[in-house]
Amino acid sequence: MSVAADTGSPSGASTVASAVKARLMQVAEAAVTPLMPADVLDLFDPLRKGAELRARVVAVEPETADAATIVLRPGRDWAGHRPGQFLRLGVDVDGVRHWRAYSLTHGPRRDGLISVTVKAVPGGTVSPFLVHGLRPGTLVHLEQAAGEFVLPADGGRLLFVTAGSGITPVIGMLRNLFPATDAGVVRPARSAHHDIVVVHLAPSRPDTIFARDLAALDAAGAIRLVSRFDDEHGVLDVADLATLVPDLDQRATFACGPAGLLDALAAHHEARDLPLFTERFRAAAFVGDAGEGGTVTFRVGASAADATVVEADGATSLLDAGEAAGVLLPSGCRMGVCFGCVVPLREGAVRDLRNGALTVATPGETAAGGLPVQTCVSAAAGPCEIQL
Repeated sequence: MSVAADTGSPSGASTVASAVKARLMQVAEAAVTPLMPADVLDLFDPLRKGAELRARVVAVEPETADAATIVLRPGRDWAGHRPGQFLRLGVDVDGVRHWRAYSLTHGPRRDGLISVTVKAVPGGTVSPFLVHGLRPGTLVHLEQAAGEFVLPADGGRLLFVTAGSGITPVIGMLRNLFPATDAGVVRPARSAHHDIVVVHLAPSRPDTIFARDLAALDAAGAIRLVSRFDDEHGVLDVADLATLVPDLDQRATFACGPAGLLDALAAHHEARDLPLFTERFRAAAFVGDAGEGGTVTFRVGASAADATVVEADGATSLLDAGEAAGVLLPSGCRMGVCFGCVVPLREGAVRDLRNGALTVATPGETAAGGLPVQTCVSAAAGPCEIQL
């Protein structure tokens, strides 16, 4: 007499379900070999839950002659963001995947879309492609939002100082505080405790990203806008801020833009003991002794054939030196924030381009796996070897 297996209990049902699932997976793998089932699913639903996080380009909207807003539909595992944060976006250009960090230019949207605004850097690889070559329907890679350049929860009297595309994280904050509708700018309850002045710098009026948005916010009384154009007013002297913003000493300053502006603001605010929060596009260069540079060995494997050797000066980042030699290195924000470019320094010395600090790896003395360094903000300070 045979006895049927007990599948009525939770443990029995779970065991049978697991066995069936495993068998179905084996059948699926056999059916699509040499691919994997996930590869086939990617063709039909690349944005599905559990898949590698990606997004599909919905639109590329010109902002100026050299800037565009990229509207994206993220995968279902997108966790959302706080206005002011950035994401890392991966895009394939000429068969090579590049990662860059861009600020999100809006708050949470009901349609679930997200957007970044990119300014094409002359001679760049990724930004000109995104602005002029990207097409709707393209799939790009994403990482979850990150960054601490966000509004204080309790509001207050704030000053934003932005230059060029430094407006991108700030416009995300402003759009979240003061949404625009067909009827005009809305001032919801969450904006009631914010008193905001925006000092925005641009080379000229036609080069001003989000000019209409800023003007509309100013006209609605949501912000007070102070626009400065280099071709009309000259380059801003930060000492003039107290004239442009008479209550400067009563405001917390949030600034985003080129390193020169942020460095000047840091010195100015430190001298006046004023609070300053900054977001940098690129790392500020170390102004002291940059070192002599040296021979950099980028090693992929153990043999000599697996190595690429380049000569680099002391002012060029390891990332730039490697890419110029055709070495494929991990990268992200390229300004020392996201840590997407960290690799082991196996031997030799490198110098941090932000502050001149040396990192030295000596075989037999330092960790066997090498010392982690950020290639985007580190330069050779003598011969060194990088493991990829």
